[in-house]
Amino acid sequence: MAGSLLGTEVRRVEDPELLRGQGSYVGNLKFDDALHVAFVRSPFAHALINSIDVTEAAKAPGVVAVYTAEELGLPELPVFIEVNPQCGRRPLAVDRVRFVGEPVVAVVAENPVAAADALELVDIDYDALPAAVDPEGALEPDAPQQFPELGSNIAAGERDEDEAAVLDGADVVVRARMENQRLAVAPMEGNAIVAVVPSDGEFDATIYVSTQMPHGFKAAAGKVFGWAADKIRVVTPHVGGGFGGKVGVIPEHAVVIEVARRLGRPVRWTETRSENLQAMPQGRAQVQFGELGLRSDGTIVGLRCRVIGDAGAYAGFGGALALGPTRTMSQGVYRIPKISYAGIAALTNTTPVGAFRGAGRPEAAAMLERLMDLAAAELDLDPAEIRRRNFLQPEDFPYTTITGAGYDTGDYDLPLREALRQAGYEELREEQARRIAAGEPVLLGIGMSAYVEITGGGAGEYASVEVRPDGGASIKVGTSGHGQGHPTSFSMIVSDLLGIPMESVTFLQSDTAQVPRGGGTGGSRSLQVGGSAVRQAADLVLRRAKELAASRLEAAVEDIELTEDGRVGVAGVLTATMSWAELAKAAEEDGEPLTEETDFKPGGATFPFGAHVSVVEVDTETGYVRPLRHIAVDDCGRVLNPLIVRGQQHGGAVQGISQALWEQVSYDEDGNPVTATFADYHVPSAADVPNLEVSNTETPSPRNPLGAKGIGESATVGSTPAVQNAVIDAVRHLGVRHIDLPATPQRVWRAIQAARGGSPISPWREPPAAFDTLPIRSSSTSADADEAVA
Repeated sequence: MAGSLLGTEVRRVEDPELLRGQGSYVGNLKFDDALHVAFVRSPFAHALINSIDVTEAAKAPGVVAVYTAEELGLPELPVFIEVNPQCGRRPLAVDRVRFVGEPVVAVVAENPVAAADALELVDIDYDALPAAVDPEGALEPDAPQQFPELGSNIAAGERDEDEAAVLDGADVVVRARMENQRLAVAPMEGNAIVAVVPSDGEFDATIYVSTQMPHGFKAAAGKVFGWAADKIRVVTPHVGGGFGGKVGVIPEHAVVIEVARRLGRPVRWTETRSENLQAMPQGRAQVQFGELGLRSDGTIVGLRCRVIGDAGAYAGFGGALALGPTRTMSQGVYRIPKISYAGIAALTNTTPVGAFRGAGRPEAAAMLERLMDLAAAELDLDPAEIRRRNFLQPEDFPYTTITGAGYDTGDYDLPLREALRQAGYEELREEQARRIAAGEPVLLGIGMSAYVEITGGGAGEYASVEVRPDGGASIKVGTSGHGQGHPTSFSMIVSDLLGIPMESVTFLQSDTAQVPRGGGTGGSRSLQVGGSAVRQAADLVLRRAKELAASRLEAAVEDIELTEDGRVGVAGVLTATMSWAELAKAAEEDGEPLTEETDFKPGGATFPFGAHVSVVEVDTETGYVRPLRHIAVDDCGRVLNPLIVRGQQHGGAVQGISQALWEQVSYDEDGNPVTATFADYHVPSAADVPNLEVSNTETPSPRNPLGAKGIGESATVGSTPAVQNAVIDAVRHLGVRHIDLPATPQRVWRAIQAARGGSPISPWREPPAAFDTLPIRSSSTSADADEAVA
C-alpha cells in the first residue's frame, strides 16, 4: 500500500547491541558457583569398551565428579527425526563407540582448566573394530556393521516399482554418479549450555542453551528427565548461527542437565572448535546416481534417481533427508513426466549427519542441475535453452509434482532471463571462445542453475502483540532467531499495521516462560509463518482498538480508522482521535490489557525459486579455480525488507560457493577425521569470494497474508550447482564431462590431464546392489511434501 513501511530497507534494530559488545551469548552468562563439564571422547571410529578407570581423574585437583554412562543411567535420547528406532543413542557411550569424538566419560570440575587436565587421567581400555567409513562401502555384504542386530548398515530405505521404465522412450540418457560431499556446519558459536536446577523455586530446571528451537528443546528435555512441561524453562539468548546444526537435545546437553540435577549447582559446557568439528551433526553427505532420459529435441522423458544418504553413526537424521526432502524436490523446476526414486540411509562410523542450510533441498538441485548440463552437452544445446524447453510455465500453477509437492506460484524463466541479462551472457560466451581460440591457459567458465525449494508449512506459529500503557508495542513470537533479523522484520509488521514507531516496539523470543509455545526456526519458516502470526495478532489488536475508540468517541466502529500520524480516530473528524497510550488505558479500564495472541496456520508450504549464474576462471596448468562473479536472482515472494533479504542471499551464496570449491569433511580409512580444525577445513574469508550481484523477482504466495516465501536457504540451493557447472563448462571442450564437489585444484587438474590423455574420467558407475533389495514405496507422495525441515 502507498506509504507502507513494508518493502523498504530498514536497518536491523538488533545490531547496535551486538556491535557494542552488549549482547549476551550462553558462553558469557555469569553464574556464581558454576561447575564445568569436559568430555573424554573416543579416539576410535569403532571399538568395544572393555573397561573404564576414573580413579585418578576423580582425585585430581578441582574435580568434583566423574561420570560414565553406567553411573548416569540416562535413557536413550529423543531424536529430531527418527530414522530407525533400533539405532538409539545414550548420552555417553555404552559398551561400544561408533565414531571418533563420541563422548564416553564426563568430568565435572570447579573450572574448565581443571576439567580439561583431568581428562588425561581417565583410563579406557578399547578393543578396536573395523570401521565402515565410506557410505557405498558400508552397503557391501561384508562391511563392518554398527548395529550387528540389524543385519546390515541400511538404517532405512525404499524404492519405486518398475524403476527402469521411467527412461523408456528416451532418445538419449545421460548418467552421472555425483557426490554431494559432507560439510561441517561450523557456526561462529558452537554448542553451549548452562543448566540450573534449584532445590526449590518455580521451575525444576532453567536451561540456557544455544538452540534453534527452544520449545522443542523443552519438550525433549521433559521426555528425558520426566519433568512436567510447566516445570522447565528454556532460555536462548543471542545465538551465533545455527544453520540446522542446533536442533534437539544432544548428548552433551543431557549430561550437563543431569549433573546439575545431581549436584545442585549450575553446570555449564561450551564446545571447543575441535569438538564442534568432530561431534556437531554434519550436513549433506549424499552419493547420487542420476539418470535423465530426453528426446532428441531436449525435452525430458523421465528421471531415475538412486541416492545414498550417509547417516553417520546412530542413524543421524541427515541420512533420512535423502529419502525425504531430496526426493520431494527431485522434480525441480521442470516438467518431468516420470520419476523413479530409490533412497538409502546408510550407517557409517563417522560423525552423525543432520541438517545443514537447505536440509536435502540443495542436494536435489545439485543432482538435477548437473544432469541438465550433461544433457545440454550431449545434445549440443545451450544450457539456458534446454532449461527453457522443460520449465513448468506460470499457467501450470498451482502444480502438484510427482512426489506430491504442491507448488504455489512460479515463473521459472523470469529469474533466469534476468540473471543472464545481468551477467552479459552473450559477451561472456564470446570471451570464453576467444580464450579457447588463443590457446590461453586460464579459461573462462559460465555456469547456471535454476531451482525451486520448499520452505515453511506444517504446524503454525504463535504470536502475541500488546500495546503498552506508554503507547509502545510488545511482540512475543514462537520462532527463535539466530541472526536472521527477526526483531527488525516483526517490528516492521507491527509498526506498519498499527502506526507505532519502530523504536517504540519491543521484541521477545526464545524464553519458554514468557512465550508459551513455538516451533522455533528452521526450514526458512520464520517470516511466512511467524511474521504472519504477528500480523494476525496485530490486526486483532487494531480491531479491538477500533472498538475501544468507537465506544469512547461515540462513533460507529466502521467509521474508525488509523490516521496518518499513528492515532486511531473517526474518519474525517481531525479532533476525534485517541493515542495508543489512551487506548491502552481504556482497555485496562475495561478490565483487559490491549493485547491479543494467535496461532497462525499457513495454507501450506511455499516454494521459492530462482536462477544463479556463476563466472569462474580455471587455470588448466594448476587446476586452480577463481570465482570472478556470482549473479543470483532469487524469488522469495513479496519482499518485506530488501536489506535483510540481500543479507540472506549473500550468506547463502557464500556457503554454496564454498561447497562447490572448498569445503569437505574427510576421514581416513580408519575413520579418523582429517579436517578436525580450521587449519584443515577451509571456511572461506571475504577475500576468497567474489562480489555478489544479487536481486529479486517477486511472485507472491497465496498461502500466507504477507505473500512471503522463505529466503534463508534459497541462495545456498542455487549457488552450488551454478559454480560446479561453471568449472566444468570452462574445460568441457577438452573432453571433461564431470568433476565432483568440491572442485579442488587437484580434482580439476586430474580431470584435465585424463581428458587430454584420451581417457576422460567417466561420470558414471553402477550403484550398489543394495538398491535392488529395498522394499517398494507404498505411496508416491513424500511424507514431508508440505513442510520444510530444519
